[in-house]
Amino acid sequence: MGGGGNAESEAGDHLVGMFNHRGSSLMKNVSTTTKFISRKSPRAIALYIFLLFAFSIFIFVFNAGNIDDDPFDPISLQITDEELWIPPSSRGLRACAHPTSRYIATIGYDRYLTMECDGGLRQMRTGISDMVAVAHIMNATLVIPKLFTQSYRHDSSTFSDIFDELHFITTLQRDVRIVKELPKELELVPRAEKLFDSGSNVAYYKEMTQLWKEYQELVDRLRTQSEKYIALHLRYEKDLLAFTGCTYGLTDAESEELRILRENTKDWKVKDINPAQQRKGGFCPLTPREAGIFLRAIGYPPSTLIYVASGEIYGGDARLSELKSYFPNIVFKEKLATKEELNAFAKHSTQSVALDYIVSVESDVFVPSYSGRMARAIEGHRRFLVHGKTISPDRKGLAKLFDELDKGQLKASQFSELVRQSHKNRRGAPRKRKGPAAGTKGEEAFRTEEFFYDNPYHECFYRHDSFHT
Repeated sequence: MGGGGNAESEAGDHLVGMFNHRGSSLMKNVSTTTKFISRKSPRAIALYIFLLFAFSIFIFVFNAGNIDDDPFDPISLQITDEELWIPPSSRGLRACAHPTSRYIATIGYDRYLTMECDGGLRQMRTGISDMVAVAHIMNATLVIPKLFTQSYRHDSSTFSDIFDELHFITTLQRDVRIVKELPKELELVPRAEKLFDSGSNVAYYKEMTQLWKEYQELVDRLRTQSEKYIALHLRYEKDLLAFTGCTYGLTDAESEELRILRENTKDWKVKDINPAQQRKGGFCPLTPREAGIFLRAIGYPPSTLIYVASGEIYGGDARLSELKSYFPNIVFKEKLATKEELNAFAKHSTQSVALDYIVSVESDVFVPSYSGRMARAIEGHRRFLVHGKTISPDRKGLAKLFDELDKGQLKASQFSELVRQSHKNRRGAPRKRKGPAAGTKGEEAFRTEEFFYDNPYHECFYRHDSFHT
């Protein structure tokens, strides 16, 4: 056994000596061949694959906190369906338009009151409501109002095109006598004319609850697509952007176009506007992109049906695509109505606005992107009906949060939490109407107080006896 071992040892030494004798190039080849054979080992390959797999798992776990397939997912944010859709508590309040025992019905009608309504739908509604009160106080017969819209809207709509004329007359018959036309014998009689500035406190909402019955069919069409829907009043239109000087997110060419429009509009007194300050102060409407992010942050899923109540969006489809990227399921009246119905609105813009109004009033959730007159009127009407949820974006606070989100200073989940917390008390719950600003008097005080039609609480509500705090 010992001799055999020595022989093997000697053979090994001989081989090594031969390799050394032949030079370094041969050794390199042997070394290369050895490594190649090592790579082909099944055990080594298996070990390599195992280590690679383990390393991949480590990288995935390490970065899992930074992976957000849907950062605004309601499930991950722990948002319930009730939180998204259920209206805030009415606190036992119920709407009431019935007169008290002190109310005196109109006696006698010894004069006639005629009126022409100017402005948009909201100004028409409030003006008509105020004239009902004036006619009652004056013991006057009210003639069905004329809508003076031809001057700048090129709109030939009449009162009966927009409002339920018969319901208007019969509902108010105890309060004021209303006729369709002025008697012919009085048409040429001289009249006393008065330019009336709307602002009277009139409990006149009940009539509105049954207006535009023909538009209810369009609401029903929405309901066939989804049990619940949001009405988004997207006031991202050319005239408003030019008037407010809001150019955030626009191109230089678009910003210049808006500046020229503002300069050339005589009725707009303020010409030099700082767009950045406007946005920082909360005076700009949400952009379509911001509106989409805001609703996702609140917790609404991408599948939510959204009715967009608006005129022509500035920037067209390109800007709307920013909203659609968050909510693909959006509907406009142009898609909801038939061609025949749309043709009826072609030269009657006021009727088109009325359609947006009634669909917004009937919505499960109403969200205005800007607190303009129309949006506030819808919010006031919904308050009166104690109907649905109205989420009023805090545009000043949101401007700061949007900037931090875009700069990467906030994660989507952090942004969502801050948005939800800051809007807990901005969801349409009953509250007393805001009075005039401190230190103001006369007309200045009147301009700063909250408009009655925007918030008819407390005159038009009573607390139900069965409600306990």
